[in-house]
Formats: sequence, C-alpha cells, structure tokens
Amino acid sequence: MGVFALLIFGIGLTFTRMGNKNGQAFFEAGGETPWWINGLSLFISYFSAGTFVVWGSIAYKFGLVANAIQTTMAISGFLVMLFIAGAWKRTGVATAAEYVGKRFGANEKQFYTYLTLLLSLFTTAAVLYPVGKMVHVASGMSLNMCISIIGLIIVLYTAAGGLWAVLVTDVVQFVILTAAVLIVIPISFNEIGGIEMLIKKAPEGFFTPVNSEYTLGFMLAFIVYQTFYIGGNWSYVQRYTSVGNERQSKKVAGIFTALYLVCPVIWMIPPMIYRIINPNLHGLESEDAYMMLIQKVMPAGLIGLVLAGMVSATSSKANTTINMAATVFAQDIYHHLLRPGASDREVIWIARLFTLAFGAATIGVAMWIPSAGGIVEVVLSTASIAGGALFAPLLWSLFSRRQTGLSVVTTSVVSLLLNLYLKTINPFLTGVKLNRTLETVCGMGIPVLLLAIFEIWYILKKSRSDKALQMEMNAGRKVHTHSGHGIEQIHFAAREQNAFGIKVIAVSVMIVGAGIVALGLSAASYILEVVTVGAVILIGGLAMLMAITRKRV
Repeated sequence: MGVFALLIFGIGLTFTRMGNKNGQAFFEAGGETPWWINGLSLFISYFSAGTFVVWGSIAYKFGLVANAIQTTMAISGFLVMLFIAGAWKRTGVATAAEYVGKRFGANEKQFYTYLTLLLSLFTTAAVLYPVGKMVHVASGMSLNMCISIIGLIIVLYTAAGGLWAVLVTDVVQFVILTAAVLIVIPISFNEIGGIEMLIKKAPEGFFTPVNSEYTLGFMLAFIVYQTFYIGGNWSYVQRYTSVGNERQSKKVAGIFTALYLVCPVIWMIPPMIYRIINPNLHGLESEDAYMMLIQKVMPAGLIGLVLAGMVSATSSKANTTINMAATVFAQDIYHHLLRPGASDREVIWIARLFTLAFGAATIGVAMWIPSAGGIVEVVLSTASIAGGALFAPLLWSLFSRRQTGLSVVTTSVVSLLLNLYLKTINPFLTGVKLNRTLETVCGMGIPVLLLAIFEIWYILKKSRSDKALQMEMNAGRKVHTHSGHGIEQIHFAAREQNAFGIKVIAVSVMIVGAGIVALGLSAASYILEVVTVGAVILIGGLAMLMAITRKRV
C-alpha cells in the first residue's frame, strides 16, 4: 500500500511542471488527449465508488441482481456514445460550466455551479467512505483515520497535477485493479471447490436478475438515471471535450460501454463466493464482504496488492470529482466573478488551494455516512434526489434550441424540492415511504415531465432561445479563429503533452508489473499465477514505452 501511494503521488508531482506553465494543461490536459486514455479514465472513475462496497454488498445479499444493475450502466453508456458524447464536443466548450454560461447566462451558471459543488461533496464522500472501509477492515485502524489518510493522498496528488495527473493515475489504477481481480478470482474458486459449488450452495433466487427490491421498473428507471449521469456529470463532460474531435469523444463512451459489458460479471464473483463461505453477515456488515474474502483466501503478501487495486479504483472517482470541483471554482467563480484579471498561474494556485479545502470538507462528510444509513442508502438516495434534477435539464438543452434559463432552473429547483419532500418529509407526515423503484422513477420522471411541458409550451409559442442560436454560431466560428501557424502551435503542444503522459503511463505500468512479480516470488503460494500476471503487465508497459519512443524518433 505504501509503494502504491508513493507511485500515485509521484505521478501527480510529475505533471506539476505542466500545470504550472499552462492553465489549459492543468484544467483540460491540453485539449487533445488520446481518446483511449480518456475512455479508460471514464470507465475506472465511474465504477469505482460502488463496485466493491455498494454493488459488492448487493452481490453478497442478492447475487445476480448486482450484475443486472451494472448492465444498465453499459446500456446507458451505449446511449451516451450514440447521442450525447459527440453533442458535448460539438458545443466547442471545455467544461460543462462554460456551456451553462454560454447557453443560458451568468446567473444560471452560478446557480448550477453552486449546486454541482454541493452535490460533489456528497458524491465524493460516498467514494471516500468505501475506500476507508476497505482499509479499515484490512488494517484494523479506525474508520475515520483510514478515511482521513486516503483522502489526504487523493487531494495532494490531484492538487499537484490537475487533469493530466487524474487521467494517468486512472489508467495506472485500472492496471492495478485488473491484476488484483485476475489473481483473487481463481484463488476464491479454489477455496469453495470450484464454480459448481457456487451454483450448488447458493441460496434460492441468487441467480435471478431482479427481485422485490430491485425490480424491472427500477432497472429501467436506473438506465435513465445512468444516462443522465454518464452524459451530464460535470466531471465526465471533460472526458468528452478534451479529445481532438467528435468521433474520438464517441470512442471515449464506446470504451466505457465495452468494458462495462464484460467487467461487472467478473467483479461481482468474489462477494457472491463469500456468501457461500460465510452466509452470516447482516446489515452494514455486508459492505465488508469483498475485503473479508480477500483476507480469508489470499496469501499474506498479496493482500496489499489486492487492497491497492480496490483502493486505487475507488480513489479514481474521488480525484476525478475533486479535479472537476477545483476547475469549476477556479475558472468559473474565482477567475470570471472575483478576479477577472487573474493570471493563469494565480488561477492554478487557487485551484490547488480549493482542492485542499474541498478535500477536507469531503472527508468530514464521509465520516458522517454510517449515521445516514450506510453507503447503499446514501448512493441511491443521492441519485434519485439530485441526479435527474441536476443533469437532465442540461442534457435536454443539448438537443433543444427552445429551453431557456427559466425553464431549466425551474425544472431543477422543483424536482429537487419534490424529491426531497418525498424522501425526507412525506414518510413522517403520511407514514408512506416510497420503495426503491418508485423513488428512482420519481427522481428521473419529475424533471423529464417538467422539461417536456416547457418544450411543448415553447413550441406552441413558436419561441426559440437567442442564446442557443448565438452559441451555435460561435461554435462554428471557433474552428476558424486561429491562423494556420497558431493552430499548428496548439497541436504541437498537445502532441508533446500526450507523448509525455503516455511515457509516464508506460513507466508506471512497468513499475506495477515488476512489483507484482516481486510479490509473487515472495509469496508462499500461488506463485505462478501472480508472477504470470505481473510479467504480462511488465511486458505491456515496456511495449508501450518502445512504441511511443519509436513514434517520437
């Protein structure tokens, strides 16, 4: 774990020199990052918060239901690839906040900025909590201490390197996670006597994709939510806008979709196996199923590797959201509202200071999660209350020239208030609590209904938004803004930055591979399996380094 932390923090420091020189390098990673890096980053930063603790807990209790839930994410990713990713690139903006300002105005931009920062506190805390929970189970340290330590590591390297540090660490973390899962699954099956025993000893209904709590209606509503979230979350919009063109932005979502079709099937096997080994976990104890299995079946020297893989994957989403929050605050609040004349260097340092402050607040919220009913309750309740209200209006506006600042803000405010009422006040007043399906349907359905009503109203009035038309005209002009020499300079700087980033990835992957080989050679058992995985990773990193070096020569 210590070696992992040093490697990740070292990556952040590596990109400090880029971020210090150039605001575009810090906030947009140059604007032309390789699509495959953005795609892997989107994938690993998305699944991490829920896979091991949230969905792992559901897999332990209900089996295949967890896989069905995650399959909805692949369907949503496919919809984003077809319709949304390219639409974001066509806008010509770098961030979602910039889009809101140009499409609706400064007041609406402030409204959504503050709302997004508030939501980000809870979503990032919902990531830090499971990280701390896993380290807590493995190490015996207090939960709050684990949350604080991991949170500090994430905040420091995100503050150091900006978006490029986030993208590169995401790819490295993907490699660590893949290695960890590939090692733990065969060992886990060996513990229970093979896949036949999982099928034979599983409780009744364990391989049914829906149940009374997570119904088909919930799955359909969750597809809508995931589409809003993958397509409209401000952290992920940067993945679509920071590539070279519209086709590449679609490829970013395409990688996400392909990986989500395959990986959840693999990820959910360990907690399902642990249900056979120990069927006696109750309440919030099921959140610990993944880590308990690892402690039981893995050789002592390899527990750190698997824990590093889980922590790295989960940490990825935290650094993505923190980077987005820092970008929004520094560029859209500090630079545009408080100090319009601030230099790039000053704005970057403000972003770093905000990262530290935001990270500290997130750690505090993460410590509060057990009091709120546990991670599953917090994640799904936040999704139903705020997901549709915040993201649906912006996504709708990508395809409509009619929506105005009045319509989208009204939709967000009314949806938030109604869903908060249904979740927190209505059960006390009437004694009626919505089940998971109705809660999710209301969370997605209310904003969509309101937007449809506004759309029909504007059609009847034959009204179109002047700002939408102006934005389309400006996006068309932007292509011709730079001279040939200026455009070549921009492309050259982006290529230099990309080459440097890929070299860092290659060297980091080689270090990870070599470390896994060393762990395998020192392990008391399963030496061949571990060394093989490590060797493949080491060779892959070397091949990547040689390829980028030849390309540069």
